[in-house]
Amino acid sequence: MAIANLGASHPLAIAHRGGALLGPENTAEAFRAAAAAGAAMVETDLRLTADGELVCLHDADLTRLAGDCRPVADTDLATLRAMLPDLLTLDEAISASAPLGLLLDVKLLDAAILPPILAVLTAKEALQRCVLGLRDSALLSAARRLSPNVALLAFATDPDATAEAKEAGAGWFRLWQADATEERMASIRTAGMRSVIMVGQPRSVALPGYPPFPVGRIDADGIRRVTALRPDAVMLDDPRQLIASRAVTALSPS
Repeated sequence: MAIANLGASHPLAIAHRGGALLGPENTAEAFRAAAAAGAAMVETDLRLTADGELVCLHDADLTRLAGDCRPVADTDLATLRAMLPDLLTLDEAISASAPLGLLLDVKLLDAAILPPILAVLTAKEALQRCVLGLRDSALLSAARRLSPNVALLAFATDPDATAEAKEAGAGWFRLWQADATEERMASIRTAGMRSVIMVGQPRSVALPGYPPFPVGRIDADGIRRVTALRPDAVMLDDPRQLIASRAVTALSPS
């Protein structure tokens, strides 16, 4: 499914880490559950192993997932697979996510990572249904030069950097839930970009304050606040929460 044809239901449901409340994060099991739940896209993370393989892992090391403090970048694929049997390579994630859209959160900041990623997407004929999530303007610009047609999402640290992201080639812009305001959403729309709200806080354990949940988690009140801002997409661990909210809205009298 091409990114331009993800469906008429808005906001789009993006399953964070493949649907981390539906199955083990960033695995084919989670992808399948997200598809069954009605998600339009799955998001997964990309890192590079010691032997040059692109793998779907969020953390820089294996402490949380495998109780091993070794960095992913210093560990080869075979060793990672021995600890994490359900680990996906990029090639496998593309196949496992079809026909959903696929958002790739590229954790690396070196532009040298871009050609291998784009080569795999091209070889798998997946460019049309993939979005590259990149963390700075230099990476966005480099990706745009390498592939004029790839969809790019700005994971900007500055929630007001819409103009900079647009100039660098991004067509999508991510806001954290706590940063999402009417003014910022209007700025994204004015720039001609699609908006993505990432729910929760950017940490594994939420600090006091709003929103009161860690990354990917949200409650019904939070969903109402987020959808009232009319984003193009919402990224969350359990896409069923958003899909249920859309159904309630559709049934409500105008």
